[in-house]
Formats: sequence, C-alpha cells, structure tokens
Amino acid sequence: MEKRLRSSLQSSADEFLSEAAKFPLRSSKSAIKSSISTLIKPSSDLISTLSLSLRDSVSRAISKFKNLSESTFPASPVTPPAKRVRRSARNKKDDDVSPTGDGDNERQSIAEKLQVYAYILHLCVFHTKNVFSVSDLLPTAQELHDNLILFESDSILLSEIANLCEEWWKGGLLGKETLISQSLPVVLSRSLTFKKKVDVHRVYSLREAFTLFDFEDESIEDLKHLLIRCVISPLYLKTEDGRKFIAFLFGLSMQLTKELCAMIKSQISFGRKSMLEAYGEIVFRGWKAVEGECKNEIENGFLQGLVEGATYASSPDLAASIRRVLWGFVHQRTTEGVEKLIFCLAEPVIFRSLQVANSNVRQNALHLLLDLFPLENPDATKEAKDTLLEKQFFLLEKLLSDECPDVRVVAVEGSCRTLHQFWEVVPSPIITKMITRIFDHMIYDACTEVRLSTVNGVIYLLGNPQSHEVLKVLLPKLGNLIMDPTSVVRAAVADLLILLNDIRNFHFHKVVPLDVLISALADDQPVIARKITKLLIPSYFPSKVTEEEACKRVIALIKRSPTAGARFCEFAALEGASLRSLLRLFKIFIGLTVSSVKLSEEQIEGLLVAASHLCTILAKDASFLEALNEELSGGKLKTLFTVASSTRAQSSVCFIISHMSPDAAGDLFGDCMCLITKCSGLLDDTERQAEVRCAHKMILSCGWFDDMFEDLVRFLQRAARGCHVKFGIDGGKQSIRSATRSKTRSSMKISSKSKQSEGKKPYDTGGNRFFEDYALAVGVAWQIKDLLLSDNTRKAILGSRNLESAYSALRLISEASILHSQQHDYLNTYPVSAYTTLTLHMALHNIKIDGSADSTQETPSELTLNHLLHCVYSLFKANIGNKSGQFPSRSLDAGLIPPESSTKTKECQTGASLTKQININVVKVLTSVLKFIVDATAMNLVPHYHERCLNFTTDNLRFVITNLKELAIAQLQLTEGDLKDLIICLKSSFTYGAKLLNIVLKNDEVSSLKGGAYNLVNELLDLIVAVEELLGYGCAARFSTVVQPWVPDLVLALGSYSLLEHTGDEGFRCSSENSTFHVPSWLHILARIELCELRSTGSDEEIEKDQHLNDFLAFKRLVEMMSELLSANTKILDAVGVTFLTGSLNALQSKNLDTVLGVLHFVCGKLVRAEDPNWKELKLMLASLEKVYRGVEIEADRLDSSEDDRQKLYGAKALLEPIWTSFIYDEKKDSMEEE
Repeated sequence: MEKRLRSSLQSSADEFLSEAAKFPLRSSKSAIKSSISTLIKPSSDLISTLSLSLRDSVSRAISKFKNLSESTFPASPVTPPAKRVRRSARNKKDDDVSPTGDGDNERQSIAEKLQVYAYILHLCVFHTKNVFSVSDLLPTAQELHDNLILFESDSILLSEIANLCEEWWKGGLLGKETLISQSLPVVLSRSLTFKKKVDVHRVYSLREAFTLFDFEDESIEDLKHLLIRCVISPLYLKTEDGRKFIAFLFGLSMQLTKELCAMIKSQISFGRKSMLEAYGEIVFRGWKAVEGECKNEIENGFLQGLVEGATYASSPDLAASIRRVLWGFVHQRTTEGVEKLIFCLAEPVIFRSLQVANSNVRQNALHLLLDLFPLENPDATKEAKDTLLEKQFFLLEKLLSDECPDVRVVAVEGSCRTLHQFWEVVPSPIITKMITRIFDHMIYDACTEVRLSTVNGVIYLLGNPQSHEVLKVLLPKLGNLIMDPTSVVRAAVADLLILLNDIRNFHFHKVVPLDVLISALADDQPVIARKITKLLIPSYFPSKVTEEEACKRVIALIKRSPTAGARFCEFAALEGASLRSLLRLFKIFIGLTVSSVKLSEEQIEGLLVAASHLCTILAKDASFLEALNEELSGGKLKTLFTVASSTRAQSSVCFIISHMSPDAAGDLFGDCMCLITKCSGLLDDTERQAEVRCAHKMILSCGWFDDMFEDLVRFLQRAARGCHVKFGIDGGKQSIRSATRSKTRSSMKISSKSKQSEGKKPYDTGGNRFFEDYALAVGVAWQIKDLLLSDNTRKAILGSRNLESAYSALRLISEASILHSQQHDYLNTYPVSAYTTLTLHMALHNIKIDGSADSTQETPSELTLNHLLHCVYSLFKANIGNKSGQFPSRSLDAGLIPPESSTKTKECQTGASLTKQININVVKVLTSVLKFIVDATAMNLVPHYHERCLNFTTDNLRFVITNLKELAIAQLQLTEGDLKDLIICLKSSFTYGAKLLNIVLKNDEVSSLKGGAYNLVNELLDLIVAVEELLGYGCAARFSTVVQPWVPDLVLALGSYSLLEHTGDEGFRCSSENSTFHVPSWLHILARIELCELRSTGSDEEIEKDQHLNDFLAFKRLVEMMSELLSANTKILDAVGVTFLTGSLNALQSKNLDTVLGVLHFVCGKLVRAEDPNWKELKLMLASLEKVYRGVEIEADRLDSSEDDRQKLYGAKALLEPIWTSFIYDEKKDSMEEE
C-alpha cells in the first residue's frame, strides 16, 4: 500500500488522492503520513498542486454527497411527503431492489473518502517543515467545516473535521475564526455524549472561541442548550476544567448568565453534597471573573435569592442545600470584596428573621448566621463592628431560650462551635454568660435533642485548649446525664468521658462518680456498656501491669458489682485486651468458683457469667480450645453446676460446655434438664429465654437432644391428657414417618424423676394441677418453636422418634386453646403457634402422617388446616349458640368445612347475632390461625383449599368486626395493655387478609375465586372503618401504616369480578345475591362522608348532624389514595367503578337513599367527573350507570315516596343526568338514527 501511495504521489496530486481514497482511513493512516512527510520537500511542485487538487476533490465529494442526500430524502416545503407503501407479499417484487439501500452505500463510500481527504488536509496544514501555505488550504478547511451538519451520521468523519478545526484554532492560524461556528458545537456535544474527561479538557481549551458568538441572536439557541446542559452534567461538575468552563460562561452574555443561574437554582433542591459544593465554587469563580451587568445579576439576582431561600425554605434539608452553595463564597471570604458582599446580602435578612414568629424561619436564619459568623462590614468603624458583634452574641444567647426545641438545638451547638473557633477574641463576659446558660439550663432541657446537642457541643468545645480551665470546673454538672432516660444522651456522655480520659489534667471520675459508672455498666444497653468498658480498662485491666495484678483488679470489680464485672469481661477483648491475658483470667474465675473460698450467690453468678463471656471470645481462636478443655474436666463441670444455684449461673455453665468438647460434660443431663423444664412464665422473661437457649445449645452439642425432646414431649402429653379430662376433647394417636428418623436411643441414663410414667394414674383436674401443666406446656411450645428456627435443632426435631407424639399433643392442646379461649383467660396462643409452625416444617420436608407413602394422602398442612377450621367454626358456633342456639351443621360435618360453606349465609355463621363481648385472647387465637392459613397458602402447601381459606378469612374478619361493635355498644373500657394487643392483632389480621388477597389475585385459577376475593376485600375495608369508628383516630392512624402498602391489592380485588368477566353484570350478581341487598359498611361510611361535604354549605343543623364524620380522616385518606391509583389506569377504574355503582343500586333497592346519593356524589364528583372525556372508555361503568339511572327514575316517580326521599332521588338523578345525556342517551340516539 505504501509503495503504491508513494508512486502515485510522485506522479501527480490527483492520482495520489485517488489512490489514497481507495483504502479505509484506519489502515492507510501511517502510509499516508509517511508519504507526505518524506516525499514533499519545500521545493516540490506538489505543494501548490496538492492544495488545489485537494480542494477540488473535497468539493466534488461534498457536492455528490448533497445530491445523494436530497434524492434519498426528498422534501418539499409545500407538498407533504406521501405515505410509505406497506410491505407485503404483493409488493415484494418491487422491494427486491432498494434504491435507498444503494444510496446509503454510496454515501458511506463518499464519507470514507472525505475522511481520507480531511486527514490529508490535516497533515498538510501541520506539516513538519511547514511547506504548505495556510491560505491555500483554508478554503478546503472552510468547505469541510461549513458542511459539518451533513455528516452527522458519520462520527469518524465528524471527528476528523472537528479535530482539524480545533487544531487550527489552537495553532492561531489564518482564518481560525471561520472554522468555529460549526465545529465548536460538535466538540461540545461530543463531551456531553461520550462523557470523557479528555473531551471536557478540549472544550475548556477552546473556551475563548465562544466569545465570537452573538448570544443575543435567536439562531444561537441550540448552542445555548448545549451550554446549559453542561451545568447539570456530573462530568463537568466533577472535573476542574469542567467547573472552570462553566464559570467562564457567566461572562459571555447577560441572558446566558440569567439562564445559568436559573438552572443552578433548579438543581439545588435535589442535588448531592458534592454537586452543590461544585455549584458554589463555579458561581464564585464566575462572579470573580465578570463585571458590570453580569456581576450585578449574580449578586442581586442569584445570591440574594439564595440568602432569602436559605432563610425562608420550607424544609431544613432545602435550607441546608442552599447554604452549601453559599459556602462557596463563605469559604472565600478573605478574597477582596467577598466579606462586603456577604454583609450586604445577609444583614438585611438575618437579623429580622431571627425574631419572627415562624420557628422554621428562625431556625433557618440561625443556621445561616452561624455559617456566616462573624457577620461584619469591613468598611465600618471599630465601634460599629463591636456593636454588630455584640448584637450577634445577644441573639445567640436569646435563642438558647427559644420556645421551639429545634431552634434551641441549633443555638446550643452553634454557641459551642462559635466559642471553639473564636474563644480567644470573644470578650470574657460574653463567654461567661453563654457557658453559664448552657451548663445551668440546657442540660436540664425537657427536649432530648437539646440535651444531646449540649453534650455534643461541649465535646466540640473541648477541642479548643483555651476552654479547658473553665470546663474543668463546670463539667461535673453534666455527670447526671449518664442516667438520662434517653440512650443517645447517655452514649454521648460516655463519649465525653472517653475524650476526657485522653486529655491531660482531666479526670473522668470527677465528672461521673465511679459507683455511678459501674451501675451504668451493669444495667445499660450493650453500646453504652462497651463505651464504659473502654473507659475502665486502663483502671481495671491495664496492660502495663502484670497479668496477676490485672486479674486481681477484675475480681475486685466482680466482687464490688458482679453484673458490672461480667459485662466488663464481655467487652474487654473488643476494647484491646489480649487473648492470652483473658485465658489467664478465665482460669482464675473457674478456680475461684470451684474453690472453698466463701463467695455470695451473686458473686458466683457474676464469675460464671463472666467466664461464659470469656469462653465465647476464646473459643473463636482454635489455639485456645485445648487449654479450655484441659481447664474444664468433667469433675470441675459437675462442681460448677453444683455451686451454680441460680438459673442464670447454670445457663452460663451450659454455655461454656456448648463451646467445648461434649466429652467434658459428664453426667449433667439431669441438671441441665431442670433448667429447661422450669419453663412456666417463660414467654415474658427474655433473660430466662436466653438461659434456656444456652441449655439447648449444650444439650445439642452433647448429643442428648432426643432425650431432652422426649422429656419435653412428655410435658406436652401430660397437658394434653389434662385437656382431654377437663374439656372432654378426644385426641386420636397419629403415627409418623421420617426419612431422617433416629434408629437408636441415647445411652445416657435419664433420672427416674424425669422419666416416670403417668399413664396409669387417673388425671386429677382439681386444684392447680391442670393450670400448672398447661403453663409448662406453653413454655415447652415456646421452646419447640424457638428450636425450629435453627437449622441444627430443626433437623433434630424433624428426625426425632418423638415427633409424632409432639404433633398429636400440640394438636389436642391447640384445640382446647381455641375452643375455650373465651372462657379461660389463662389459655394461650403459643401452643397453636407451635402446632402450626411444626406443621409447616413437616410439610416442607415432606413428612407424611400415618407412615403412608401414598402421594394422594392429605399432607400435614391439609390435615392441620381442616382441624383448625373445625375448631374455629366450633368457636363461632358457641358464640351464636349463646344467643340463638342455631348453627349450620354442614360446616362441622366430619370435622371438615366443605368448599361451599362460605359467607353466603352471613347472619347464620358469624353475623350480627354474635353479641358476646370481645375477648382479647380469642382475637389472638384467631390471628394465629389466620397466620398459618396465609403462610401455608403462600408456600403452596394447600393448593386446593384457596376458596375455603378465603371464606374463613372473611368469616374471621366479620367475627372480629362484630365483636368490636359489641364492645362499643357495651361501652367497656380496655386497659392500655389490652388495647395495644388488640391493635397488634388487628394489624396482623388485616395484613394476613391482604396478603391472601395478593396470593389469590396472582393465582392462575383466580377466576374461580373472584367471589371470595370480592367478599374478603369488603370485609377488609369494613375493618378499616370499624377501627376508626370504634377505637378512634389515634388507633386508626397506627392501623393505617399497615394498610397503605396493600392499597393496590384492595383496588384490584374490588374490581375482580368485572376485570375477570369483562362485564358489569357479574358485579351486580356478586353483591346482590342475598335478598337483603347487602351494602358493605365502608360504602355507607363513604356515602355519609360525601353527604357531609354536600351539606357543608347547608344549615347549621345539618352541619352539626354530620360533624362526627370528620373523625374518618384515615379512611378519607385511604379513599384518596385509591382514587389516585384508579386515575392512572382506565381499565381498572372501569371495573372498580362498577362496584361503587352496584353498591348504589343495592342501596336503592333497600330504600337507603342517603347511601345512594352519597355514593353517586363520590363516583360522579371525584372518581370520574361528569365532564371527563374518559367516560367514553368506561363501558362497564356506563352499563351499570344506565341501570342505576333507570332505577332512580322509577323510584322518583313512585307516588308513595315522601318529599324528603324524592328530593334525594332528584339529587341523585341530577348527578347522573350529564353523563346519561352525553354518553348514553346521545349514543343510543345516534345508533337508532343510523339503523
């Protein structure tokens, strides 16, 4: 290739250009460069001929390129382009040859030639020996530049020409200003598109070229848009050259300066910290570089607006963002003119705003003052400056007593920051005043944030050594805050003490007495206890003394406060104590515990707990395990158990054993089981729960799990037998098969006390025997559920030979807990929870009942589901029986609830005839059952029971709502604890019901479940209304937090009938199957709310009548959310709208005209306004609306209607009339005329 190029160049310029254009630029670059640089001499004739030939070649190529572009894309300013012929089989022959394709190929070929020509031009212009005349080459460069817009589709050609123009400008060559107008936007656009730093640098190096443009001309808009884009480009903001370039733009044009300022201002509200700081730097550089109108615009337009915005911002975050931009000037206040500018901008605003009534404005102004402090006029006299400074300190001190806590928080932190920075120059009287105010009042402030800010401010102030003499006297006043009721304040005080420990001449124990610190170490949260440990380590476990001396100090701490000493050992390693010294300390603890030294029970407990903490730390390092095993022989462990009289001490011994070899445990099973079996009252004692977990861990590590589980099951069987005797509940035996069943028994000998059989003795239900057995069973149920959380213990339970017995016993106890939960308050939900949790794990591990491998046999989850439904419906029947003695026997036949047993007979099953007052225990039990049903459905463990699950959930919610109403009627007051438990259960019930809806709506067979889904969503909405109506807005507000995430599912379920059937008729049948024309409660409340709004302009009597409806604020917000969601999807809006119209029709048929009017007011006034053109798309709603309209007409014409009823019907008709006329009547009329 190079030889051919050299030969052609020696022949003629035209031949050289023709030959060079035959090769792609990428492959021929080096050959072209070599040929031109070596063959063209200063005396060569090619100098003049190559320039002319190059110009002619470029002109011909560009002319041909234009002609091809015009022929391929013809355009007429008068005649619009014809429609493109659709591709089809009939047009296939005509499409076989595509002139457009040929034209594209030819254009591409010409573009490749132009790439070569542009490169050759570049070599000629910047020839190493400068043999070419720039004036001869300029016309060629201008022609390429002027036609840049033609080559937008060829990035390589565009880049070559732009590079040529860029180098021409940088070289200061003749005519450089003529090569800018087209090339500069290309370079700028490239930097924004490819986002490379080198492109940003190129733009910055060409910045002076931008001064050639007239930015007032309309044709410059495209370039201005590119420049404005630079302001929001992260690359430009991140790079130094980018920020300098944006700052340079401020001096180009007054109009551009305004637009740049407006763009920066628009980004402040959501800009990140680095972005805002970059804006501050850019504006400062721009302000410093410009003069005249542009500078005035920055000062009085942009910066003045920022100062006011930082003062009057609607949120603290926005104010902070604005101040970050202003910090670009504050940081440069030593620059000439900046201090004066800041004063002129801020002084008129800040001092006035610090004293306004609005606390947000005061807070914002205070933040701004602290950022600008000290605010002073550099041109003022010394007296004026001192007066202004005193004014600022006076306002700071005044704001320390501000009525708004947020302002006081800023004031105390700001005061400490100001004193830290300017202590040397602040007058002593002012320091005394402010410090006294802080230490005498702020540390006792009622607001937690103020106290926290006070401590943090003092920590910051300690950074100035000049303050130490004063603070040494005042700091003891802060000592009481170590007992502050808020943990964050206590943690801050601990940080302060740690800081004081590192400052010479300060002693932390003079600020907080050692006894108080030790008490806090014993009782406070782990985070604070660790900080106190860090503080005490140099005193109680120093590294600079011998290990023996250090251990003596820790033992002294344990004897002084056993709990504090144990916690000290828990965090000692984390705060730098060596493991070697901790091993020595562990050995001393064990030796001291088993020795004959007289120690109190609390001290022994402290030593063992501390030893267990050390063992946990040391066991993580394998090199210390052998030493631990040597230290703890079987005899020592037995002795440790003997001296450990408290359960916490015994659990600590178990914890130590669990980290070591099981062989060292010896014969400790009986001792450990005593710890586990004392489980009455375990649910409410978190400390004992931790102790039992330690015992579990030890027993598992020693291989005694089967024996422990057998003993636990025996407690369950004893309680199950008591349920059988006391309540007459029959519990048949179930066999079980597991692939992981243990074949052998443990060789461990179990004490006769724990293994004694009770099967042959008659069960005595007298006295407290059954109560004690049931309490133990509840504790065992908690343990089983807790054991199922861990992989190892879960595997052990599911493989145990006693799994069948555990399942059967829990089944019987759960049945008693459900059926008699309303009569006996001591019956607990935990057996039900353990029963259902065990069932789920058995089903997930494919464990079959009765040992059958038949795949058609019911799974444990299905058996448990049937059993629980039978129990719950029996509970429902018992409630109904108390009033009417009636219950449909089909629901309880053979212990199963048939699929057709749904909510169709509402009054019979769980409706308004249930009048017994609510029992919190019953609600808890029902919530546990509902949780199992939803979990099993979500795991697809009961795939054929979805309809029954929906029906039960609906009945369950209706039962709860009915009993809530009975509670309100009886005017019974719940205790605070009961109310809290009730709200938690109601939240859980709603969440489980909504989750079940979500699962069903995603199901492939959802069309067969639409009735159940529709009924369930109505009960969920009724529950929302009932909570607000019966328990008040406070409970409803807490309840609404769990409602909001499920609103989309509620909306979809409301429209499930119409969405699945594509017709509104099903929706009518859905809710009007009963002869009573049932309208859900939530729809009545919605109607009453709408009527209240209608009457808001009526008489005072009417307004007073509906004043109580203002209490439904939470429900109104929910309806607004639903309306907003519906407005985004016309199809779902159409389906859900049918539901509202169906409710109004049912209300009309049951003569409830208030509900008719209210619902129609909502539909036609809020859901879809009468003038909304979307009505044309709402076919289902229009069909339903027509039925409602005709029904209203018929009722209005009835002679027996009262005047009041007739007015309501006329009002409803007036709401429907515009829609009827515009979208139903007119369309039917047009259709009839066409026919």
